[in-house]
Amino acid sequence: MYDLPYHKEHDEERIKTFIAKYPFAFLSGCDAANKPVATQVPVFIEERSGKRILSGHIMKNTDHHKAFLHNDSVLAVFTGHHTYVSGTWYSNPHTPSTWNYMSVHVRGVIRFLDHDALIEVLRKTSLHFENNNPQSTTVFDNLPKEFIQKVINAIVAFEIEVTDIDNVFKLSQDRDADSYQHIIKKLKQNGENGQVIAEEMERRTTEVFPEK
Repeated sequence: MYDLPYHKEHDEERIKTFIAKYPFAFLSGCDAANKPVATQVPVFIEERSGKRILSGHIMKNTDHHKAFLHNDSVLAVFTGHHTYVSGTWYSNPHTPSTWNYMSVHVRGVIRFLDHDALIEVLRKTSLHFENNNPQSTTVFDNLPKEFIQKVINAIVAFEIEVTDIDNVFKLSQDRDADSYQHIIKKLKQNGENGQVIAEEMERRTTEVFPEK
């Protein structure tokens, strides 16, 4: 991980909010042959008895499922909006360009759950992404029983007990105040990615450049 102190977020609530905002994580590990494997799945983070837990579900008998059964150490990567930042926007334009982005890396130990836990995970997932609308036809409890019976044996729920959380919120914090404001101005003229990063930088202005 790109590991510089001024690109770190230290507020745990902000990190938790970020994971909740971008829940579609890259979940990766290594198989018995030490080959890297990965998948992308929506996961949720919560605290139980002082422990941080990620939960979700995957399809059985895939390369990643087999790998996680063999090696229970996993990495979940949450990524948000990101954007190119031109060196021409700096006070000193003779500077290499870069990329601004936000990313959270969660390491932990995965374990697979039983049938009843799978039902609860599916119920929670479908309800969450249907904006907690229990009347939606796609929430788990409203799906046809025939469909549920057809697919339920092909998937498995998991929990990851978190052992470490690291992050990079690389938002031009190492630039001078004039460059910082000019980058914000330029990014606001770009598409969604640039505009989201600009808004995040703008919110952090007084933190990066506190009044003296």
